Amino acid sequence: MFRARHSRQKRPIAVTLIAWAIFVLFLARLVQAILPLQQVGIFQSGVNGALFDWGEMQLTPLGSALLTSTVYALLSLSGLVVLAGFLRMKRWSWVVLMVWTAISLTVSLLGYFYGRPNYIIMASDTFIALALNQADVQRIFKIRTDPGERLD
Repeated sequence: MFRARHSRQKRPIAVTLIAWAIFVLFLARLVQAILPLQQVGIFQSGVNGALFDWGEMQLTPLGSALLTSTVYALLSLSGLVVLAGFLRMKRWSWVVLMVWTAISLTVSLLGYFYGRPNYIIMASDTFIALALNQADVQRIFKIRTDPGERLD
């Protein structure tokens, strides 16, 4: 009849908002994984050509599309792993997400300066970076402590 209440640490709203931003990034990376395959017609005709041009020593458009899609698919899947750790409020997920956000924002800014901006990724990365640096978020992930506070 009586249910035991689990003592759970309450998740700050910033953590929930960051989790939604991670999910948006997951969807964006998933779209980025599918678009190159669609552009070279893999869904219509399959892989029907060479992936590497040995004479020119470079990837063919089909090979480039497959490589790009594979990288974005791996980024998308790793985003889900980070999201799971983040929702469980694991310290490693904060560190991984902060490094990932810094790298992604750098790449996005380079894309912006070279004429290929991705505003969704840039906005999400900026939001995540600002939210991760809030004091309450850093405390809950044990990144920051107040003087005299223990890290148990």
